[in-house]
Amino acid sequence: MNFASDNTAPIAPEVMAAIEAVNHGRAASYGADEWTARLRDLACAVFETELEIFPVATGTAANGLSLATLAPPYGAVFCHETAHILLEECGAPEFYTGGAKLIGLPGAQGKLTPDRLAAAVALAGAAGVHHARPAAVSVTQATEWGAVYRADEIHALADCARSRGLRLHMDGARLANAIARLGCRPAEITWRAGIDVLSLGMTKAGAMAAEAVVVFDPALAAGLAERRKRAGHLLSKMRFLSAQLVAMLEEDRWLRHAAHANAMADRLAAGLSPLPGLRLVQPVEANELFVTAAQPVIDALLGEGFEFHDWINPPGENGPVARLVTSFATLPEEVDAFVTAAARIAAADSAHR
Repeated sequence: MNFASDNTAPIAPEVMAAIEAVNHGRAASYGADEWTARLRDLACAVFETELEIFPVATGTAANGLSLATLAPPYGAVFCHETAHILLEECGAPEFYTGGAKLIGLPGAQGKLTPDRLAAAVALAGAAGVHHARPAAVSVTQATEWGAVYRADEIHALADCARSRGLRLHMDGARLANAIARLGCRPAEITWRAGIDVLSLGMTKAGAMAAEAVVVFDPALAAGLAERRKRAGHLLSKMRFLSAQLVAMLEEDRWLRHAAHANAMADRLAAGLSPLPGLRLVQPVEANELFVTAAQPVIDALLGEGFEFHDWINPPGENGPVARLVTSFATLPEEVDAFVTAAARIAAADSAHR
């Protein structure tokens, strides 16, 4: 039973059906097909505004291309010190931007705050030409610690960034989980809150391999088509990417799948919280849990075939921390089996101690 990542889940049935449906007959290549045109119209409706959308195959490409539209090679991109773009993308943002510097800032639960951002921008300004020029801010929704930015938090960061001439990017790998948790409209925590460019994640929500760069300011879209081509993400059979995105956005399937994943995370948290020796590091807000437990308990769960990741310790935590992730495909009985095993193992460990 795999709680290592929502990336381990299969393809959502609706996505598989969409791929099969588009796999008949011939269609124009390089995005000139009806599915890609339909995607743009659908995205405009979902986000309630005119926008440009550029499908790509990976979240890394989406993040890199997004940041390349916002930061020059000599620019600085401020992000959280645990951000995926900083720690998990093998220098791809620097590659796509031609050398822009990523600067990680501290903050509880993986969140940036206006005061930290203001201080970092002021420090850069004091250094003048010797410091990378502040150009952009990137937030992750939900964060690497499973926390969700509320609209007012994004507004505050956007106001801070705007007043200092910076643009705002959102890594929305788990945006659907955040929207489902907040019960808000997609526009409320994206462009209406001040986001300029969004990396729209769909793979974790159930797509096979489909992400997108969504540009809310038309002026920023200039040159992005060429950047995507140069980056190798202008697929000749683009319809197969677009069909996946359409299938997820239609009828709010991406949000329904995310709501299920969140519900499974809540079920898991409710089962684990009362157990002796186990403790949630922080509240569950999306589909990720971070649990601290004695190493023998973690080892025993892994030994019984459950899969999850060891995680970094947040400030103030000394014991091992495990990350568990649920998905649209997680079954209640899988959650219950994990809780049952954890209860048995934790009880035995507690008695031994």
